[in-house]
Amino acid sequence: MNSTEKPLVYVILGAAGSGRREVLLDLIAGGFGDDDRPVVLLAAEEPAAEIDAKLPGVARWVWPQAGSIEADLPEGATHIFFVTDGRRSPVDQMEAFKAWVEMKPVELGRVLTVINCQLAAKHPSLRAWYEACVHFSDVALLNRREGVENKWLSDFRGFFDDQFVPCLFEFVKGGRVKNPALILDPQARRMTHVFDDELEWLVVDAEGSEDDGSDAEIGVEEEVQVAREEEPYFVRDAAGRRAKRIVEIAEFLPKIEPADPK
Repeated sequence: MNSTEKPLVYVILGAAGSGRREVLLDLIAGGFGDDDRPVVLLAAEEPAAEIDAKLPGVARWVWPQAGSIEADLPEGATHIFFVTDGRRSPVDQMEAFKAWVEMKPVELGRVLTVINCQLAAKHPSLRAWYEACVHFSDVALLNRREGVENKWLSDFRGFFDDQFVPCLFEFVKGGRVKNPALILDPQARRMTHVFDDELEWLVVDAEGSEDDGSDAEIGVEEEVQVAREEEPYFVRDAAGRRAKRIVEIAEFLPKIEPADPK
């Protein structure tokens, strides 16, 4: 990367314990050349692990409860892997990440979700949580498939296929993906338009519904206005709550043991 090129940022979504760092290690080992300098930004709340010593340029990013993401760009980095907090809302984090990435001299590469199939199969209510992740993602990596019935995997994939979701689904086996270069290709395949350079404009009628122009064809005049397309997961109701709500993933994960004060 020359001095005029911006680093590519890859967001890694997924629940804690999904094997994200193992997959990340494989992507980095098989997806870059000698001139590339990938680095990893881990959420401050993500517990340290032995595998961290094998990851390049590991640093931490922080996100105060009511504030902006704070993360310094490692000097000389060509690719930055932004690993989210696996116990907090992916929607809240993507909204905060959008503000952060717009302030930094970087470009979004891709958003990846690592799916813990064992966890999702055990708790059907998590499908909506993963649906939110996939909405923002270019690639979904099906991990932790041991002991999961093929029918569940087929139904899970079919749920997204039936909605014509463009996100690429790939299997992970032993912490490895089949083609790291394919996963890291920065071509956008996500449903969301929130990271597009130019958001779409919608024509809406007086009631706030999208106007398809059918009234104009039959000679009916109606006042319309033009509005920017809203990200559905970012919309809030009058009480300030998300219009599209998802479960708290932390409720489905093992509790973190408090650190030994010694």
